[in-house]
Amino acid sequence: MMKSSKPRTQRRFRFNAPMHQRQHFLNVHLDKALKAKLKLTRRTVQISKGDTVKIMEGPNAGKSGKVVLVSLRRGLIMLDTIVKKSARGKEHPIPINASNVYITDLNLSDKYRAAKLKVAVVPQKKEEKKAVEAKPAAPAPAPAPKVEQKPAIAQAAAPTTTNK
Repeated sequence: MMKSSKPRTQRRFRFNAPMHQRQHFLNVHLDKALKAKLKLTRRTVQISKGDTVKIMEGPNAGKSGKVVLVSLRRGLIMLDTIVKKSARGKEHPIPINASNVYITDLNLSDKYRAAKLKVAVVPQKKEEKKAVEAKPAAPAPAPAPKVEQKPAIAQAAAPTTTNK
């Protein structure tokens, strides 16, 4: 990390940071109850898709939801419950800065993440697995109807009319 105290240097470092360093910008505080339940000594954990978080700051403060997307490039997260409706009626998740949330429940289905935190792996619920497996596959495209084309010679020989 940077040792400079100049704001300009700090901003430049964050803006130009490579992806392997940007992932450290998305470490989020843990809820005290969760920390006690899992017997963790760490204050923060890197946020991951599937974690349940509660918003502390901003217009949506107090609301909680499940993380749908984590954008390392932008340094933002998106929740399933915080959405806005477009003019066409489609719902889009609102990006939230990771520093404005804290984790209330961890997604421990990833064995590497659980091992790093030294916590037992929690397998996905059967309902969640079925929902993931039961997603309908994209329908196969219908075969295009064959269109018979006239030979180029026959088209050229066709009489043309001109208006005079």
